[in-house]
Amino acid sequence: MSEVEPIPAASCVLITGGSRGLGLELVRDALRRGAKVATFSRSITPELQALADEHPDTLFVGSVDITDDTAVKQFIKDASAKLGPIDSLVNNAAIGQDSMHVHTSPDRIAQIVTTNLTAPLVLTRQFIRHAMAKAGRGRIVMVTSVGAQRGYSGLVTYAATKGGLDSAMRTLAREMHGRFLVNSVAPGFFASEMSSVLGNEQLSAISRRTPSGRMVTPENIAPVVGSLLFDDTNLNGQVITVDGGSSI
Repeated sequence: MSEVEPIPAASCVLITGGSRGLGLELVRDALRRGAKVATFSRSITPELQALADEHPDTLFVGSVDITDDTAVKQFIKDASAKLGPIDSLVNNAAIGQDSMHVHTSPDRIAQIVTTNLTAPLVLTRQFIRHAMAKAGRGRIVMVTSVGAQRGYSGLVTYAATKGGLDSAMRTLAREMHGRFLVNSVAPGFFASEMSSVLGNEQLSAISRRTPSGRMVTPENIAPVVGSLLFDDTNLNGQVITVDGGSSI
């Protein structure tokens, strides 16, 4: 029986929500590893623009709303024209929630579902069609959340969207029949604009009950995502939790 060729390491990665926080660290990590990177977010921060100026030939950035299918499709076309075929995708863009379900309006529920679940699924479809035609194989990472695995008050819709991505990831890993490695990375709470709504008291409590004694940081999470993109792990259809052990 002939040995199956491993999925090649990522060479050109599309990372959504790369303007700040974890997304910006994912962009930096991919560039450090020698990859070309395309990233978009609703606005381009000074930090992302400075990085683009520093890497004019290997980083392509754009101001795009992930829920705008036409704009996303055009971004993929423009990015691949500059960088070459995109062979990997990191679905990182998301909006948060901090409201009990009974107090969350139907419009807000729809906005969270559209941004965190529907839009990434549509983008993933667009990416696969591009990558199958241009590269043939590749890798996909969904950035989800430990909130999809454990119950946290005030996160009903957010957790549902992240759990939905984890379920889609497993099914997609099987559908792709080895042509794409598809996995999720599920961070615990970490300092970010989304978690800042919890307040210092809640964040301190999370730190105290985390076995490692501290919350994770983007710098802890990026190497795990990077390994799924660039290493020959043969991981497929898995959720990798990075939370300092708080979910054990």
